[in-house]
Amino acid sequence: MFLTFNSLRIKTPKVSSFLMALIVACLFSCHQKKTNKLIIATAANMQFAMIELTETFSKKTGIECETILGSSGKLTAQIVAGAPYDIFVSADMKYPEELYQQGLTRKKPEAFATGRLVLWTMENESPDLTRSLREETLSHIAIANPKTAPYGRAAMETLEALGLTGQAESKLVYGESIAQTNQFITSQAAQIGFTAKSVVLAPGLRDKGSWIDIPPDYHSPLLQGIVTLKNNTGQQSGANEFYEFLFSAEAKEILNKFGYSSIQ
Repeated sequence: MFLTFNSLRIKTPKVSSFLMALIVACLFSCHQKKTNKLIIATAANMQFAMIELTETFSKKTGIECETILGSSGKLTAQIVAGAPYDIFVSADMKYPEELYQQGLTRKKPEAFATGRLVLWTMENESPDLTRSLREETLSHIAIANPKTAPYGRAAMETLEALGLTGQAESKLVYGESIAQTNQFITSQAAQIGFTAKSVVLAPGLRDKGSWIDIPPDYHSPLLQGIVTLKNNTGQQSGANEFYEFLFSAEAKEILNKFGYSSIQ
């Protein structure tokens, strides 16, 4: 398979998603027996907020946490294939609901916050939502893969709302997740791109480039979902504690700092 940047083609090994998920499951099964940590599969948009959330949780409870990042769709495939994660934090409710319907969760998933989409560039001048995306000199627009990443799907809905889907199609560069999309933007492999507001507010990134909020009515709500998973890791008690913590006033304060809106 190829990741394509117009004339640039980067060859990657042909490994099926199912086989990759099995490999991940095997590796983490061995790893978890050694570390006995709470394993939290986390949508990449939550990368920086989750660092502060887990650090705060661990200080309060003494329970160690390990975060596995990826797109919500890819993490779901890994869970279905047997990856021994204790908790799944998704960028939408669709994927947790799918796991619930398949009987892989301990209870029905809940939404704990709403995320925000932004348009980000390394240029110092703040982007204009329509003018910047129509610039003739613009050659690459980074978005997360809409097939597996809810923020990528929201970006495509935004382009459609602006009437730019056809014009932008040949310029789109797809990241496997928001994390890879951020790399495209910060390295300037793409001049501009759509990412999570929590990224541009993160320490070390908040002073890089410039960004603007995407009006939330341009796309479907980015409800952040959480669910505890059925497995035999022996971490059910810790998973329940983290689940409850994420709805606490302390966690809401952290989430608000990273641009998420709390759900009452």
